[in-house]
Amino acid sequence: MWKLSGLIAALALAVAPGLALARAPATPAVAAQRIDEEGFVRIGGIEQWVTIHGADRAKPVILMAHGGPGNPMTPYANPYFNAWENDFVIAQWDQRGAGMTYGQSPPAEGEHLTVERLRDDGIAVATYLTQHLGKRKLILMGGSWSSILDTHMAKARPDLFYAYVGSSHLARSADNLKASYDRTLGLARAGGDQDAIAKLEALGPPPWTNPRAFGIIRRITRKYEAARTDPAPAAWMERAPAYATPKALADYEAGEDYSYIEFVGLHGEGMYSLTDLYALGPQFKLPVYVILGEQDLISTPEVARAWFETLQAPDKAFVLLPRTGHDPNPAMAAAQLEILRTKVLPLIGKPN
Repeated sequence: MWKLSGLIAALALAVAPGLALARAPATPAVAAQRIDEEGFVRIGGIEQWVTIHGADRAKPVILMAHGGPGNPMTPYANPYFNAWENDFVIAQWDQRGAGMTYGQSPPAEGEHLTVERLRDDGIAVATYLTQHLGKRKLILMGGSWSSILDTHMAKARPDLFYAYVGSSHLARSADNLKASYDRTLGLARAGGDQDAIAKLEALGPPPWTNPRAFGIIRRITRKYEAARTDPAPAAWMERAPAYATPKALADYEAGEDYSYIEFVGLHGEGMYSLTDLYALGPQFKLPVYVILGEQDLISTPEVARAWFETLQAPDKAFVLLPRTGHDPNPAMAAAQLEILRTKVLPLIGKPN
């Protein structure tokens, strides 16, 4: 949700409409089953970066939407998803204005992101994947910013997805911001943290009109979450070599900057200010599973649970994880995989 900070020529070539993604080399013994594809696909009028990886292309496909909205997981995906790839095919895309997509298709001057435009992009990616991989439906996953995006996608096109699995779930910006501020300030006061108290009191309660406010509180929440959670392995943040070139790094950073401002706005009027998942209505035509960290200071559990309790879906579950915050850690990854195996796979039956 918040701001954190050329691939090789063969992978950087755009894919012409109707053609498959560029395929990474595979040995003859596994070529018929293993799938490793990375390349650009024309989505929403621009070239967008799509990756597909799995041990067996016949397995169910997960469409994983990234957070930020300027923080694609594609550079770091292998360590996180290695344990998943025997059971699932993992598909991701760098969203409009982020990562490789930003580098290939930079936004025009004055061009703005909207939830609706990104939702339509996501639906187009899902449609492409069903056709390209010969699947009837996909599994939709995401967290933080993409919990907003995925909820819009699930509501708009439930026919494309077996289920929606969301983590670090947001609900309504006014509620999330107030709970985040109040809870963080309470922790600072309880611990006598004068530096954090001074910074938070200087900000004052939300809403905020200074875009720097979001970064200030995120740095403080990260400090408190780190003291109360189990960290992610360092390997999770090691970039694959193709994503560590000077151009790839510059594109990623530029996409972060652009998407961050689009999200919060220069005067508090960005995409996030309009977030209200209640307004989409409580009815879901597909199962909904939500996973939250007890120590999440951004999408606080009480706000996420209040929204979740209003939902009417064929099946639903809310999982609260101890020693887990807003950012993924091993407990979050394990809970996601458990939901996928025990709740979602039985819905699918045969892979196709």
